[in-house]
Amino acid sequence: MLTKLFRGLLAGAFLFCPPLVMAQAEPALDERHILLKALLSEDVDEQIRLVQKLQGAEDPMVEQALAAWRQGGVFIYETNGVKTPFLLDPKVEADSKSAAIRIEDGKPLQDEQKKPIRFLAADLTPVDTTSKLRIVIKDDLDLITLSNPDPKVRQAAVNKLGLDQNKSNLRFFQARMEKEKNVKVRRALDEAIAITELADPDANVEAGAARKLGEMRSIAAVDQLRGLVKDTAKKPKEVVQAARISVKQIEEYMFKGMLVGTAFRGLSLAAVLLVITLGLAITFGLMGVINMAHGEIMTVGAYSAYVTQNYFIKWFGSGGRGFEFYFPVALVVGFVAAALAGLLLERLVVRFLYKRPLESLLATWGVSLVLQQVFRSEFGPNNVDVTSPRWLSGSFDVNDVSFAYNRIFVIGFAVFVMALTYFILNRTTLGLQVRAVMQNRHMAACIGVRTERVNMMTFALGSGLAGLAGVCLSQLANVGPSVGQNYIVDSFMVVVLGGVGNLVGTITAALGIGVVDEMLQPFFGAVLGKIMVLSAIILFLQWRPSGIFVTRSRSLEG
Repeated sequence: MLTKLFRGLLAGAFLFCPPLVMAQAEPALDERHILLKALLSEDVDEQIRLVQKLQGAEDPMVEQALAAWRQGGVFIYETNGVKTPFLLDPKVEADSKSAAIRIEDGKPLQDEQKKPIRFLAADLTPVDTTSKLRIVIKDDLDLITLSNPDPKVRQAAVNKLGLDQNKSNLRFFQARMEKEKNVKVRRALDEAIAITELADPDANVEAGAARKLGEMRSIAAVDQLRGLVKDTAKKPKEVVQAARISVKQIEEYMFKGMLVGTAFRGLSLAAVLLVITLGLAITFGLMGVINMAHGEIMTVGAYSAYVTQNYFIKWFGSGGRGFEFYFPVALVVGFVAAALAGLLLERLVVRFLYKRPLESLLATWGVSLVLQQVFRSEFGPNNVDVTSPRWLSGSFDVNDVSFAYNRIFVIGFAVFVMALTYFILNRTTLGLQVRAVMQNRHMAACIGVRTERVNMMTFALGSGLAGLAGVCLSQLANVGPSVGQNYIVDSFMVVVLGGVGNLVGTITAALGIGVVDEMLQPFFGAVLGKIMVLSAIILFLQWRPSGIFVTRSRSLEG
């Protein structure tokens, strides 16, 4: 009670006492009282001076009020000659009015009868600001963010303030360093201090900062360091030399990081390509059918993910906990839908074209065009948005290389599918029959293998694998009617390069094409990189027409 009385007397003193008294009391004012005085002042220069005192403030209400003031969200309520700054509660009632929150103590604003006062935002006039004052407020907010509870927010604020190279920020960085426990934020503070010291007039400090940034492999500072290297006329020799060495260290570090990041993206592309191609390799090797509609079967899986997502949004909402489980369900739906589509394709078209590759190519190409038009009619010509669940969103960094969770999942899932396919082909009755038919169809039929049933099941399995690839692809790329056409050529290249019908060859070729293609693109561009990969495959097949691994069969041995 005494504390509240003291605070009330103090507020009354600094609001209504003469200027001389105010000047004496001002150093003792807390952050919130300084803010109140700034809001009630009609002198812009005094407002700026007071707001500058709030740099590094730790009071959450001060941060909230400054942000609202900058956006025109602070208002004054006056009654009986007393002015009370307040904010509007974000919650809007049914009559479009909001409750008023006093900045002084965070409590609801009340009238003389102690009833909460509510306002219509359109009826209020905000406390005025100037462009210069808004800039000062923004600087305050950036510095206040250094104390944010979220370490990621603190790190982002440190990185941003460091690039400003404002010497006055050094004391805030050093003060934060004494309190900071998060390793990443501490490193960001070290980096920000060094970048700020690059603008120091003392050559020894500047050179030391340049050397430190090189040792830290600071990518954020590389532009500033390059500027020092170019400014040989004005900068001391030791500063330029230190900056030159640091730039070389950072550029080597960036090049290695780019290679690792590109290889990782290539590995995720190869994983999708592998799952697409596994089914194609089996069906092509077993039936001799060139299925140009395989890409559209994959698109069935991608659209299955989109449809499943929409149903889960309808049932649970986009932010509900149930929505997080849509992706595992989409994998099952995508496999079943693609397998059924493949089964229909085999029963209606492909079964009449076994061992007739040219006719099967033309027929399935026509089917692919029909399916693309069906997709356009059902889902529209534009790409659709498939949102990753929270557990597949985001990434983690290792030495400034970002590893996305969705790509890691796709790689792991491709390994699982590969192992499952190997198990089916080598440890099940269906796999035994598939291998028998692949080696000698007529002999397998003679010993009782129902070759038509094997063809049908194998084609459905291969199509289901393509559907799984489509569901995974929906997490990495856009889903549209023609997405399958972007992968069908690469899929056939993998099949032919690896060796028709050879599982190990398919895995090797998919990894090779996916990683090499992705690593060539940063240097030569997407088109030229693809041409170089295709040219290399053609030259390789000239030397080894059967691919990397030759599939041996009894029919070829006579």
